Amino acid sequence: MSGRRTLAVLTFLFYCLIGQGLPQAAIEDEELWQQGQKELAAGDVAEARGHLEKLLGQYPEESRLHLVLGLAALKTQDVRAAETYVAKAVELAPQDSEALTLMGWLELEVKDDPEKAIEAYQRVVELKPDIAEAHNNLGVARQRKGELDQAVESFSRALELKGDYVQALSNRGWALVNQDQWEAAEKDFEKALELNPKDQGALYGLARVRKAKRDYSGAQDALARLGHESPNFVYWLEWASIGAVRYYWVLLTLALGLVFYFRYKRKTGVKSNG
Repeated sequence: MSGRRTLAVLTFLFYCLIGQGLPQAAIEDEELWQQGQKELAAGDVAEARGHLEKLLGQYPEESRLHLVLGLAALKTQDVRAAETYVAKAVELAPQDSEALTLMGWLELEVKDDPEKAIEAYQRVVELKPDIAEAHNNLGVARQRKGELDQAVESFSRALELKGDYVQALSNRGWALVNQDQWEAAEKDFEKALELNPKDQGALYGLARVRKAKRDYSGAQDALARLGHESPNFVYWLEWASIGAVRYYWVLLTLALGLVFYFRYKRKTGVKSNG
């Protein structure tokens, strides 16, 4: 589920930056910049990156240029270059919430360092306290570190700011699952699915909760819905395994019933022949 969240974060930042352009009129008037913008919008990321990199000699201190190049490098799977560009963007503009957000993502998803990701996301929250997405990102990093209570706090704050925030509902549900708070988690997943019936994170979370509560029929239903939304065969395997558990108890009950029945028949038969 984290892959979809990753794509959402990068796409959001990418198009925000394309739409905003760079703050200095001088670079906006550059032909290479204008060409790069058009190529980015058209999805020609490699071409755009090549043209924009030529501007670095003229504008080495332009933080937005470094940030756009960082995103372009990520989209061309050049992670090392992306890290360098983003670090430079933050160095040049330490109050830039978008640069800090991308730095937090790199720390969490690429370097697997939730501590540094928390530091970056916490700075974003301080700069943008009324942005629900900032609190959600912080919650994800806290959850990855194992700070579940703090993660729930962050997700709850995101939901206070944006009540229909499906991702925050699903994320809080998973934090609650990791605390064995099954009833509260189930409510979050169900509400998320009311808002978006196809949300895969919430569907899988609901299946996990229902399995823990031994509602095997409900768990299978959630996994079946998930299987229709995702090509991942693992979900169908899990659906089958829950089915086996579910019918195991039915068969066991029937078997025990037969055992006791025949014991009773044998006992009564012995008495009648005596």
